[in-house]
Amino acid sequence: MTSREQRIADFIEPFRVEPGSKVDLAKDFEPDFRGTIRSKKRGRKLLKQGIELLAEYQSRLYAQHTHGVLVVLQALDAAGKDGTIRHVMTGVNPQGVAVSSFKVPSSEELDHDYLWRYGLRLPARGQIGIFNRSHYEEVLVVRVHEELLDRQKLPPGSRRGLWKRRYREINEWERTLNDNGIKIVKLFLNLSKEEQRTRFLRRIDLRDKNWKFSAADIRERDYWDDYQRAFSTMLSRTSTDWAPWYVIPADRKWYGRIAAGAVLANTLIEIDPRYPTVGKKAREALQEIRRDLEAQAPAGAAADPFEHDA
Repeated sequence: MTSREQRIADFIEPFRVEPGSKVDLAKDFEPDFRGTIRSKKRGRKLLKQGIELLAEYQSRLYAQHTHGVLVVLQALDAAGKDGTIRHVMTGVNPQGVAVSSFKVPSSEELDHDYLWRYGLRLPARGQIGIFNRSHYEEVLVVRVHEELLDRQKLPPGSRRGLWKRRYREINEWERTLNDNGIKIVKLFLNLSKEEQRTRFLRRIDLRDKNWKFSAADIRERDYWDDYQRAFSTMLSRTSTDWAPWYVIPADRKWYGRIAAGAVLANTLIEIDPRYPTVGKKAREALQEIRRDLEAQAPAGAAADPFEHDA
């Protein structure tokens, strides 16, 4: 491991939820944490470096075409999910990235098991897939609003032990994905109640932000304590060795973006994708084609302008 890779691994360690640990979100993680990075200016510099690193590794991931990466983003409203996606993935080849957002399930989706619609959006090998909200809604929103289960057409008696069963099923599903080369990066953007309040006010006060405001977001704010308990249980029950959760401090957007990018970069470093190499016969064929192309160079042009870069 290089010194840069070690610094990234050390940087993200405070955000990791140790598998098997019991989490109390309010006590164990600080939404305004920023470690040793005290200035926004330095943070922007680090983010730029991180984006360059991500671009390099994403190019290798796409070329190798063996692994895929699924980024799971969960948070309350106004925590910065969209901004995190936009800033962290800047500079990454869009051909190798797919973002999926999940709204209220359709009638077709409700005719299947609760994981079905998420399976349809999984990234292919070589891709980075981003779930802006995810299968974890099924143990968050649905748990806070249990009346939503009425629409899921569950068999009689199946609600007994439902949440324990869903945690187990999600863990097993993610393990299957991991075993088949789809690495999972789970990011919970941890926002304080006061910071959410001020961000809602900003959406109201600034006209160009009015479109972001939703009265439904305010109604969900009334369930703040219920969500905190649901998040704590989710983090406790579903942070695993193969797909650990990372709790990202989200009160400072610039710091949250650095942290999210670092977790993703660390995953790509662990995968360590490589550009494919060609065999001896293929190299010989390439040299023959190269000679033909050099012979076609017009007068005064370099036979091979990239010869010294090889």
